[in-house]
Amino acid sequence: MTKLSVNVNKIATIRNARGGNNPNLIQVVKDCERFGAQGITVHPRPDERHITTQDVYDINEICTTEFNIEGYPDERYIKMIEEIKPQQATLVPDPPEAITSNAGWDTIKNKELLSEIILRLKATGTRVSIFVEPDTKMIEGAAEIKTDRIELYTEPYAELYPSNKKSAIKDYLTASLLAKGLGLGINAGHDLDLNNLKYLKEQIPFIDEVSIGHALVCDALYSGLENTIQMYLRQLI
Repeated sequence: MTKLSVNVNKIATIRNARGGNNPNLIQVVKDCERFGAQGITVHPRPDERHITTQDVYDINEICTTEFNIEGYPDERYIKMIEEIKPQQATLVPDPPEAITSNAGWDTIKNKELLSEIILRLKATGTRVSIFVEPDTKMIEGAAEIKTDRIELYTEPYAELYPSNKKSAIKDYLTASLLAKGLGLGINAGHDLDLNNLKYLKEQIPFIDEVSIGHALVCDALYSGLENTIQMYLRQLI
């Protein structure tokens, strides 16, 4: 079964636009879980332009499903993981000023750095996933640094899908089969939506988890949060 983790960054962005607490992020997290989400994802950037550090601690107090904290592994992030001990920590290589995560790790160039961080985070009991592109060398490098899972960066898949879905999935299927053979769990995220999610799941049925935020929140504006979450879950059957 592929789990749906809802990224609530965009909810925090809307709240922060006006200050105050509307929409109420904690209530949205509770509602996402009540409506069927099997996980909650946050990416607390240093400038706190959406999820704040306090948000992460507050969500941890009420989250009843899997809590996935994404981020660049600086000392601020590592301290957060060591104190909260979420079910999953997803390491991304983007700098603080990045609008969104838009590339995967070079697991060969960053082998020493990632190996040390992964060992440190796994000591807390947290499962570690790293953001990678569907490149076989990067997948092999991920296995060498002892991460538990990879998260496939799916923006290229989403971009090509409307014009040629077979070409779009090709590298992802190859990468996923290699990762599975190397004993790695597989997550996926970035620009997945109601148009392209079902095909991804059909072609790679052993994906453990997808993390979806922007598209899901946009769909919820039209269809409502409960209905939207159910629509996404149906793509993963």
